[in-house]
Order: sequence, then structure tokens, then C-alpha cells
Amino acid sequence: MNTPRFSLTRSLPPGATSAALAADVARGLSRVPKELPPRWFYDARGSELFEEITGLPEYYPTRAEQEILTRHAGDIAGLSGAGALVELGSGSSAKTRLLLDALPERLVYVPVDVSSSALEAAGRALLAERPALRVHAMVADFLAGLPLPASPSPRLVAFLGGTVGNLLPAERARFLTWLRTSLAPGDALLLGTDLVKEPAVLVAAYDDARGVTAEFNRNVLRVLARELDADCDPADFDHVAVWDAEREWIEMRLRARAALSVKVPALDASFDFRAGEELRTEVSAKFRPEGLRAELAGSGWRLERMWTDTRSRFALSLAFPAP
Repeated sequence: MNTPRFSLTRSLPPGATSAALAADVARGLSRVPKELPPRWFYDARGSELFEEITGLPEYYPTRAEQEILTRHAGDIAGLSGAGALVELGSGSSAKTRLLLDALPERLVYVPVDVSSSALEAAGRALLAERPALRVHAMVADFLAGLPLPASPSPRLVAFLGGTVGNLLPAERARFLTWLRTSLAPGDALLLGTDLVKEPAVLVAAYDDARGVTAEFNRNVLRVLARELDADCDPADFDHVAVWDAEREWIEMRLRARAALSVKVPALDASFDFRAGEELRTEVSAKFRPEGLRAELAGSGWRLERMWTDTRSRFALSLAFPAP
């Protein structure tokens, strides 16, 4: 990978991830109700579990998004006219291949992720498949408002997988506004969003019969144990997935099976749980097309086109900065 075709920039200083985790735990476990942001699922084991989730029969979003990309990647490439593809939260870059196949061969691909190992592995695989591609990877927490890396214009910024739904409404508005101000005229955003549908279908996607999602949810406790020396035992918590009809989002929670105290030596603190008390680990908002259009407009975007899969389960939206 030590070639001019691949470069990796680190925008996260040493220790930044551990410090952010400690701050989130100190803040989130002191709140009522308790909560942690979902980014802490994704250590190496968590990423493996999520890849397994995407293949489960109950978990439709990945297949639905792939269907849209298979059918419309050419439309996206043509409308965006992109000379560079910037992908936020790129992970394994699996779905990215469908976009890369439709975009110019001599493209600059800029994957942005907090995991340097994921960026290295994905970059190595893509360069082996595409001799003309250039990869400028960036280790960064894009939700922290760090500047996007320089790349040829116009840029297509892809934020796929419905991950934007993990942000609360105010956080989404700030993020979309920041992204709008970070782009130049002619740049574009490709945004993946899960759509509102039958509650039973939604809940099953986050509470599969094999229990893979339950293991994924409890993995955050293993992260706390390893990184902060917390004495939390995943076996002490049940996985819970519920549909909030008023807010139109799924919540994943961990419910204490009995009263317990989680000691965190790295923080010199302990956090008490009552029997049945829940820790919210993820919000996953679902959208309606008209609501999504309004959110984008409110953050300074002009929606150019929205595509859905044949069963209208998922949407990909192409938007440009509004004049």
C-alpha cells in the first residue's frame, strides 16, 4: 500500500478515541435515562457482527440500498458529474463498488472512517481491482465537524446505510448544515435513509431470531470493559428493541436483569442500575419522503432526485447545496 495511489491522513490525535469514550461514558451513564452513542459498537468484533447482521433475513436495509445502487448508480454518476467520491463512515466500502463502477475510471476515492485498519483493508482491495483509482483515506470523526479533505471537484459525498438516522433531530440538522457549508457549488450529497414501514418489520430488523443483533448490542459493554476496565458483564443485560411511534424511530436498549453497579476505574466512578433500568445504545430514525425533503431544505439543500427500492423500504437521495 506504500504507493502514490494510496495515502492515509490522520485527523484524530493519539488518545482521542479513548478520551471521547471516557467522556461519553461519564456523561451518558450519569443521565436519566442512561444512554451511549452507537459509535462505540464498532470495534473489530462489533464490525464483524454488523457485517453478519447485514446478511440476516430480517435486516432488509442493506439489500434494499444495494438494489437502488444496482439500478441507479449510473443515474447518480451522471447527475452528480463527480470527479471525486467522498464516503463518510466507509467501513469495508462494500457498497461503494457499485458507485465506483459507474463513476469515471480515474477517480479519487476519499473514504473517511475512525478505523485505520478498515481503511487500509478496503483501500488495498479496491486498488487491486481498479488500477486507475486513487485512494486518499482519512482517519477522522466526521461527526465532530472536522474539515473534509481536499479532492477534485465536483465531489460526491456519500453517507450511506441509513446512518444519518442514528443522529437525533437537532444533531441531524447541525450535521447536514455543517456538511452543506463544507461543500462547494456543484458538489453533491448522496444520502441513504430508511423509510417508515410496518412496526413488526422494523422491530424484527433490530431483534433477529438468531440473536446476532443482541450480541452486537451487548458488545458495547465489552468495549467498556476492555478500554476503561469497567466491570460490566454482558450476561447481566437483556437486549431490547422498541418502536417509538411518536418519534418514528427504533431504540435499542440494554436492560439490567437485576440491580447492579458498574465500576469504571478509568473514571474513578461507578454507575448504579436498578433492576429493569435501561441504557439506550442507539436511535435509528425512519423517514417519510416529505419529511426528509423538508429536513434537507431546512439545512440548505436542494433535493434533486430520490430513488427507492421496488418495495419502498429504503431511499437514496441526491441533493445539491441550495443557492
